Amino acid sequence: MQHQHECSKNTSCEMSEANAACILACQTCAIDCEVCLSAMIGKASPNECPLCCYECLEICLQCARAIARGSHFAKDYCALCAKICDWCAEQCAQHNMEHCQRCAESCRKCAEECRKMAH
Repeated sequence: MQHQHECSKNTSCEMSEANAACILACQTCAIDCEVCLSAMIGKASPNECPLCCYECLEICLQCARAIARGSHFAKDYCALCAKICDWCAEQCAQHNMEHCQRCAESCRKCAEECRKMAH
């Protein structure tokens, strides 16, 4: 298992660019999913939005935490996160509201970063 952090002799650790990019994508996606979820509560939806937003924001936050702590299961979290983000992007993209479109785009970006980490 590769170490998730690169540490120098003075014991300060720096996160790799790939890890940092994935964490940022996960955090951004979680926020955009929260906004979409909040905006969609109580509204009729022909698909699984906003349920997908709830599922997605939860896995995105967990995935970011797993990467940050160097979890042995970070790749597994990333693989599941990519899968859920793809599903959420598909659901939200079907709506014309700006918050749904923003959510779908964040989900696609997060899925892409997570797939890089999962392999």
